[in-house]
Amino acid sequence: MRIISGIHKGRRLSAPKNLPVRPTTDRAKEALFNILGHEVYWPECSVLDLFSGTGNLSYECASRGCPRVVAVDAHAGCAKFIEQTARLLEIPVTVYKRDVNAFLKLCTDSFDLIFADPPYDFSQEQLGEVVALCFEKGLLKEDGILILEHSTQRDLSELQYFDSARKYGSTVFSFFRP
Repeated sequence: MRIISGIHKGRRLSAPKNLPVRPTTDRAKEALFNILGHEVYWPECSVLDLFSGTGNLSYECASRGCPRVVAVDAHAGCAKFIEQTARLLEIPVTVYKRDVNAFLKLCTDSFDLIFADPPYDFSQEQLGEVVALCFEKGLLKEDGILILEHSTQRDLSELQYFDSARKYGSTVFSFFRP
């Protein structure tokens, strides 16, 4: 994986092979951040990265100047890799090794941007629960955006707060707004 922009622009990172992850491709990530570049002022943006996996999106946000990035993943190896990488890059990423739904139920903070990249085999109901919890708990700031990454096999346009979707190969980014 590669960091596209910011203080670590062009830096390549390699995650251990034994992590159960499907990192967002560089092409899809670059397209997503091009969209967000018109809406987000990175130096004042707080980010929550759910189902963080390798931390790919967290590093990108922190490299662009986000002062606060929170990464959540239930897998111990993923959480450890993100912590080590954040320390190596000297970027502000706080890591929680926790089930995402349990984290969301207890979280009392709010964020400008929430990324959720659950396993592609998540059911429509499981995806809907992640979206519902983010909004029920008030985790998005007034002008915040929730971006849920999923396969083309799912259509989330019927979920409450759905705004739009963008497709990149086999990846879809669905955008939700308050």
